[in-house]
Amino acid sequence: MAKIFRPSNRESSILSKIESSKEYAKKRAINSVKECIEPLSNAIAMKLIENDIVETTNKNGLEEQINKCLEKLSHSDEFDIDYQIAPVRNIIPNPHIVSIYVTSFVIEKLINHKDVIDIFGSDEDIYHCINQQVIKFLP
Repeated sequence: MAKIFRPSNRESSILSKIESSKEYAKKRAINSVKECIEPLSNAIAMKLIENDIVETTNKNGLEEQINKCLEKLSHSDEFDIDYQIAPVRNIIPNPHIVSIYVTSFVIEKLINHKDVIDIFGSDEDIYHCINQQVIKFLP
């Protein structure tokens, strides 16, 4: 017979604290985006171009699109964020919420922009390139 697992009160409280700390970190990162949209969008756009991930005819247009993406992230509710990142949620375990959101934007929407010629690299490469810049600015 299978053993029935019943978590104790102590285990439940520990799991609850872990979940709430993850939610707190997620909200803190999203709120912190508001303070550094301009430098972060510039850094992400430059790194995507430098690493030959995005080929574009207009670097300023790319930066403007990323800026709009970060602005939208800072005003979105939890459902909109989860909906945007759903296709790429499992790229890596425990992704940074801002990095995965911008990665999803690059993969899903930026590729159709008039200034973007092509996007190269795997989803993981794009995520790591963006995440390198995000962790410089956000907790």
